[in-house]
Amino acid sequence: MTIKDKLISKTAILGVVGLGYVGLPLAVEKAKAGFKTIGFDVQKEKVDMVNSGINYIGDVVNEDLETIVKSGLLSATTDFSKVAAADCVCICVPTPLDEHQQPDISYVKSSAESIVPYMHKEMLIVLESTTYPGTTEELLKPIFESSGLKCGEDFFLAFSPERVDPGNLIYKTKNTPKVTGGITPQCTEVAAAMYESILQAPIYRVSSPAVAEMEKILENTYRNINIGLVNELAMLCHKMGISIWEVIDAAKSKPYGFQAFYPGPGVGGHCIPLDPYYLSWKAREYGFHTSMIESSMMVNDRMPEYCAERASKILNHHNKTLKDSKILFLGVAYKQDIGDYRESPAIKLMDEIEKEGAKVVYYDSFVPEFQEHGKTRTGEVELTCELIESADLVIVTTAHTNVDYSTIQRHAKLIFDTKNAMKNIKNRENIELL
Repeated sequence: MTIKDKLISKTAILGVVGLGYVGLPLAVEKAKAGFKTIGFDVQKEKVDMVNSGINYIGDVVNEDLETIVKSGLLSATTDFSKVAAADCVCICVPTPLDEHQQPDISYVKSSAESIVPYMHKEMLIVLESTTYPGTTEELLKPIFESSGLKCGEDFFLAFSPERVDPGNLIYKTKNTPKVTGGITPQCTEVAAAMYESILQAPIYRVSSPAVAEMEKILENTYRNINIGLVNELAMLCHKMGISIWEVIDAAKSKPYGFQAFYPGPGVGGHCIPLDPYYLSWKAREYGFHTSMIESSMMVNDRMPEYCAERASKILNHHNKTLKDSKILFLGVAYKQDIGDYRESPAIKLMDEIEKEGAKVVYYDSFVPEFQEHGKTRTGEVELTCELIESADLVIVTTAHTNVDYSTIQRHAKLIFDTKNAMKNIKNRENIELL
């Protein structure tokens, strides 16, 4: 029986390597579609939680995970020898930057090498981890063909970029359109067949993995550049005494040719701050300088430092200095109403503020504590009036919707709102916007 026959009859066994923000929701959707699914992860804690039906990802419904685990459709393991039982394996592991701001694809490489001993004919392998164009064909294909199997004939290999927007109430893994590109046309068709059997969304086929890899980079570089543009304009507008927020709202009134992006203390999340670095790194291999992309990265990377300077000036205007001041941060998550703090600009701004000798505390009900530089930082348990009043400056760094901003305005001495979270507050005497 071919892999496509197994997908149609739902007798295929599906695997997911990496049970994080991308992998666990994908594994859950595979199981909910009726496929026996095996999740692989090197972290035993995650494996044990999945096997106990305990959810740790915001975009997964707790009851869904519990039901599919109890039914036997989803299980997790640290034992990669069980890859031998899988007909399709999706690799969803992290692709961070190293200390030199270059792509670290060691997790992808080690995952591929762990799969090789257990490969078999009619097997589909799909890389979903964001990476630079060429990874699937130049790195993974030779690794997998070291098994003695030939790509496009004995096994199928494709790239299909993850599209995960944590906290999005409309688009989840199941209903977000999927792009896929295989090494050969048959690889593309097999990968498309797999996604069509589990998702309720269109599958967009492209001619190669490199196109799909570049497509993903384009998505997030587009956002990085536009955020860089409004961040730079925010700095200019402040000098000119103009509200960038009012400017953007006015521009939004145009029904065509404009999409609103907003300034902030920096760019967070896994993809937007990192993807442009993948592309600029790869571009250097071709002697090409991505000047526009790198300029936007420089603007966005500087925003925490700029916000620290603004905070200092706000205090200075009231005869205070950052040194020895108590600064209350509202929000650590990189975007509103989620607990994801990866690459959060709020944390970078905290570091900048602390360098000046200020005492930093924070409140974020979504992130009660977080790890930074190997240390755990714990937030305030409650956002009390006493806590607000005790701060010399309150900095709003995440626009969570479960915060009573009117109470904050009434009790705060000074407020620096970097997200326009307090736009509906009428009394603005103690509020300064980014």
